[in-house]
Amino acid sequence: MNSYASHEPLVEVAPLGSDSRYRLVRFRGHAWEPVDQQEFRAEAARLFPQLDLDDPEQVSWQDHPWEWPNWHPGEA
Repeated sequence: MNSYASHEPLVEVAPLGSDSRYRLVRFRGHAWEPVDQQEFRAEAARLFPQLDLDDPEQVSWQDHPWEWPNWHPGEA
């Protein structure tokens, strides 16, 4: 049995479109913050080394898992 089953997820990801460049993410014990996909992976690994990013009990995506806003350098 998964030890996270009865607990809130370690990571919550806000809906796509909450920010034009990033996804808003809240890591347990921290405030919501805008991160890109690379920052998301790095911060998740730093804070929770054993985290399985594909486990919905550990990471809660409010919509569109693994999708990130289409932003290109130079855009406002």
